[in-house]
Amino acid sequence: MNTLVEIGVRELDRRCHNGIDVRLLWNPRTNRLYVTVEDDVNGDSFEVGAPAAEALEVFRHPYAYAKPAHDDYALAS
Repeated sequence: MNTLVEIGVRELDRRCHNGIDVRLLWNPRTNRLYVTVEDDVNGDSFEVGAPAAEALEVFRHPYAYAKPAHDDYALAS
């Protein structure tokens, strides 16, 4: 994931643990806050929008705010 390719994106916070890199980013041009997660062990990555009032909470718990790639809990019809 090349999120910093966007011109002017600023990294506000970052943490790495066990091959998982979590970053809180801000684009001042669009005033957009978002969190990126990159798992170097299995190659997974995703991005989550982070409203200003919840940005640190999203940064601390990005998996809780991530939308699943598929619905494992869909009810059978």
